[in-house]
Amino acid sequence: MNRNEMLAKLELTKLWDFIIIGGGATGIGCAIEAASRGYKTLLLEQSDFAKGTSGRSTKLVHGGVRYLQQGNISLVLEALKERGVLRRNAPHLVHDLPFIVPNYDWWEGPFYGIGLKLYDALAGKEGFGASKLLSKEETLKHIPTIEQKGLRGGVIYYDGQFDDARLAINMAETAYEQGATLINYFKVTSLVKDDDMICGVGATDVESNKAYSLNAKVVINATGVFTDSIRKMDDGNANNIIVSGQGVHIVLDKSFLPGDSAIMVPETDDGRVLFAIPWHNYVLVGTTDTPVDEFLLEPIAMEEEIEFLLKHTARYLTKDPTRADILSVFAGLRPLVKSGEVENTAAISRDHTLNISRSGLVTITGGKWTTYRKMAEDTIDQAILLARLDFEESVTKELRIHGYHSHADEFGNLEIYGSDAIAIQELLNEDDSYNEKLHPKFNTVIGEIIWAVRKEMARTVDDFLSRRTRILLMDAKASMESAPKVAKIMAKELGQDNVWVENQINEFNEIAKNYILK
Repeated sequence: MNRNEMLAKLELTKLWDFIIIGGGATGIGCAIEAASRGYKTLLLEQSDFAKGTSGRSTKLVHGGVRYLQQGNISLVLEALKERGVLRRNAPHLVHDLPFIVPNYDWWEGPFYGIGLKLYDALAGKEGFGASKLLSKEETLKHIPTIEQKGLRGGVIYYDGQFDDARLAINMAETAYEQGATLINYFKVTSLVKDDDMICGVGATDVESNKAYSLNAKVVINATGVFTDSIRKMDDGNANNIIVSGQGVHIVLDKSFLPGDSAIMVPETDDGRVLFAIPWHNYVLVGTTDTPVDEFLLEPIAMEEEIEFLLKHTARYLTKDPTRADILSVFAGLRPLVKSGEVENTAAISRDHTLNISRSGLVTITGGKWTTYRKMAEDTIDQAILLARLDFEESVTKELRIHGYHSHADEFGNLEIYGSDAIAIQELLNEDDSYNEKLHPKFNTVIGEIIWAVRKEMARTVDDFLSRRTRILLMDAKASMESAPKVAKIMAKELGQDNVWVENQINEFNEIAKNYILK
């Protein structure tokens, strides 16, 4: 993917079948869905792909044990099916992960054991492994650092884990390979109408400040927590349909949870599920559910959320984490569709909502990462009818995601790139300096910066350290130490000057400081 090539395609196309606003999981999923059926597809993202919610998840591809508790069987069934599709189509980024539910009361073993057997049954042939009851000794073998006082045993079950932002980037590449045009840092500023029907968008290239008027048969709003701002461009009197709960995660050293198993606590004080998960040789703990009124691209963790996670983690681990142990803290906003007068966002369903306005704006919102493909399929089905195009069937259930490789672990430190690892290794062989480590704590090398700029549309230091790699999320201080070197190399690739380098370092440091506890 190359941004300049994308801009050239933009100039050449006079009428798009679909313009999709939003470059998160849902928007990119819609781009894949539309382009793979042969429709002229343009996606516009105001910042970077997966900058918002889609890069800030708990990194799980799962059916949702919590939704099973709520009795939402249909959502769990759909998510379990899509979990299986994702593992088949992106095995380089999606893999099985064993979860342990520790039991401290006599009733917990049989109660959760039965519930997780139902989870297995719903998954059917798409199952990742059979759940079973564990003795205290077996539980400790899986989680040697689990709190032993009062421990009776546990239940093991299997779900999926992934790297969310990396998958989003590979999905964007998939959409591009199917014929879609995708442009980051391109902000939609208005909706264009003809005879009260939407026929395109007004947009501005954030990098050049050039304004565009772009025509489309249908415009799709896939902007997550920013859904209502686009709906109000269509109708200034439109009621808000989105509420948001903020989910915060803390990242700890691997010593807190050695081994390859995760911990799942079915219910915390605020009614959410708590996870402690091994991820990229670190430990990810989350999440909270705090209602918020302001929707930001860079949400900030609140003190009470951090304390909540530390307190709950300490209940289940022998080594109690402190503020000093937190290497990074990040927050994400869930786009939740209002359902009556529900005050607790943890109780709002994650079913997706598809809405078509009187002037033809198609809005897709709600849902969850795991079900992005089904959300996109439903959206494009409706958009085709609205555009009065010849209907083509969806092919995405069997469409491999860019980077597909069934044994990506053979690529070692380049595993997350899947089949691209071969071309990256060729790039690294061009110059010894490309193999130099970016930071002593990480295996990321200089050549990966060059690859990200040339092939993955990385435009800023934040793009590289937050989403092309995940260094900011794993160790915020290390990311700040890496920023000057990243900026200098990106500037050379992008043809930028020293002023750009200084600005990039300063802008990234402003972001990263909120990932570090004071």
